Amino acid sequence: MNGFSPILPRLMCSHAKAGFTLIELVVVIVIIGVLAAAIAPRFYETNVFESQGFADQVQATLRYAQKVAIAQQRNVCVTFPSTSSVGLTYDPCPGGSALQSPSGDSYPISSAGATHSATPSEAFYFNASGKPSSTVNQAITVGNVASSIVVEAETGYVYLQ
Repeated sequence: MNGFSPILPRLMCSHAKAGFTLIELVVVIVIIGVLAAAIAPRFYETNVFESQGFADQVQATLRYAQKVAIAQQRNVCVTFPSTSSVGLTYDPCPGGSALQSPSGDSYPISSAGATHSATPSEAFYFNASGKPSSTVNQAITVGNVASSIVVEAETGYVYLQ
């Protein structure tokens, strides 16, 4: 034999392929930078998060009003004192005694950074069977939220559309 060992080239080849190349590392860093530049501004826009939170709170408040009306067999009035608040009172509508939330807080609920539309310009109420007083669907849009909160005229069902 000429002194050449077949094991030595195999060891050198397998050792040479370990790790990442500089080009691969640079490409990964560039991709991460582009993604960070596209996503980071969304975390600084808190009004989007406040609007979504307020929309969820308004929807929960409307569902609570309907449930209280059914449970207590009396009218529960939903009022909109301002574009950033929703109130609940017992009948007469409006002007009845204030309703308390399950946590003991009093209504109206409000948001400092989010507003809803003036679509429900006048108050409506849920009667003892949970049906709203209005004969048309109530649609409430909140600030930067793409969907609106709808109260079905026939059933009183509250959902996002």
